[in-house]
Amino acid sequence: MAKTTTKAKTATSTPPATTPDKRTLKPHELVLSPTIQNAIGIQTWGKFAGDADLSELLEDLHERVKKVQGGDMQPVEAMLFGQAMTLQTIFTSLARRAAHNDGLKQFQVNLTLALKAQAQCRATLEALAEIKNPRPVAFVKQANISSGPQQVNNGVAAPLAYQYAQAREAHAGQNTSLQNGLLEAPHGIELDTRAQSTAGGADPHLEAVAAGHRATHA
Repeated sequence: MAKTTTKAKTATSTPPATTPDKRTLKPHELVLSPTIQNAIGIQTWGKFAGDADLSELLEDLHERVKKVQGGDMQPVEAMLFGQAMTLQTIFTSLARRAAHNDGLKQFQVNLTLALKAQAQCRATLEALAEIKNPRPVAFVKQANISSGPQQVNNGVAAPLAYQYAQAREAHAGQNTSLQNGLLEAPHGIELDTRAQSTAGGADPHLEAVAAGHRATHA
């Protein structure tokens, strides 16, 4: 029996590309450069326009990238608007195709794809509007709103005495509050500021001391 042999398909090699200064690019530059990768992708998917020379394509793309990096957003705006128009065409085509389908399954498939194209068209137009009219950036200061026994410190250190008191309370495991604390007075100050009452019959031990029972020396 004759032995059949199969030939492996050889991958199409990318032609060598050159930089605008006519320098041949090295393999690692072809892999790492995003501009070169995009040029190769455009060349691969742009076969409808014929076989574009990679070096010329890279040079033209490099000039366009420099314009965008310099602040000229007209190429980006033209690209987004063109994509939005293409998506609008896809939506119209799929919607018309769904309208002529008698089967429910095919109708759902075409209409679902049409609505996805419409959503992508809307997102593209929103991106274009964001580039044309950027939203203003608002700088709002921090607002501290708290209820209950909460403390918020925004970059201001508390006094050392307060920090020491807080650390002592945390170590002791006690929660001291001005509202729940004991009513105390400093040493030597009476809490009852009323005048002394006179002695009565019910409390004879509170009567004034007579002259004979007083101390010899005041």
